[in-house]
Amino acid sequence: MSYISAIDLDTSNLAPPTPEIEQERKVAMFDLLEENSFVLPPRDGRPVPEGPYEVQLSIREKRLIFDVSTTDGQKAAEFHLSLGPFRQVVKDYFQICESYFDAVKNLPPAQIETIDMARRGIHNEGSRVLQERLEGKVDIDTDTARRLFTLICVLHFGG
Repeated sequence: MSYISAIDLDTSNLAPPTPEIEQERKVAMFDLLEENSFVLPPRDGRPVPEGPYEVQLSIREKRLIFDVSTTDGQKAAEFHLSLGPFRQVVKDYFQICESYFDAVKNLPPAQIETIDMARRGIHNEGSRVLQERLEGKVDIDTDTARRLFTLICVLHFGG
């Protein structure tokens, strides 16, 4: 029961995404909802409402907000994370994605594969940073962290 059953991105103040960014968002959301692990540990000796959970991700006042509730609307948790630790890895990820999207249109498969390997490496770094920032707040596996990192990048795109 410790998983995300619904996720919402607050894109109300963001510029419209490019088709590539929109595709990344759709794939990440689909994959995340298909399989994820999202375990809220007890805090201050209080029990944690049981999942599944609905998560709203937003950026407000230069902070990443995870607003977590149960499917019946009960507040389960809220995390505010500084965006500072994500800035460089998000910037690197967007740069390598742009190179990848261009490569797919123009380069041979071997060169595309090289760029894709670099893209995966940066993506892994972003998911590692996310797991570190969420330590003690929520336990997520690597695949869940990768998909959430993609969604954080989508929020950064318009921010």
